[in-house]
Amino acid sequence: MASEKEAALAAASTPLDSPTIFDKIISKEIPANIVFEDEQVIAFRDINPQAPVHIVIIPKVKDGLSGLSKAEERHCEIIGRLLYTAKLVAKQEGLDDGFRIVINDGPKGCQSVYHIHVHLLGGRQMNWPPG
Repeated sequence: MASEKEAALAAASTPLDSPTIFDKIISKEIPANIVFEDEQVIAFRDINPQAPVHIVIIPKVKDGLSGLSKAEERHCEIIGRLLYTAKLVAKQEGLDDGFRIVINDGPKGCQSVYHIHVHLLGGRQMNWPPG
């Protein structure tokens, strides 16, 4: 398996409007361990967890929002929904002592899927600085 850095660099060369693995999860074409879903977002366990709890939260509609750097004012509501969902899922997962939210953006931010997503990490002590 390629490193996260290699995967991010490879993903950066893919057209931003190309379907992603997240599109297949949303449409239920491929299985995912879904922990939360509503009409706007879906949250599932990461297949390569970096913490005891590692959940990925994505909007069901990409709407040009391939990454945070592509956000426009019209995306404010869904970005807020992603963060609020992270709070809900953290509570559901029992992360009462704290958690970390990560949004990777672009190749140097190690983004490997160009469909905005939030990583919810918890269940262990986080360190600073990250990465």
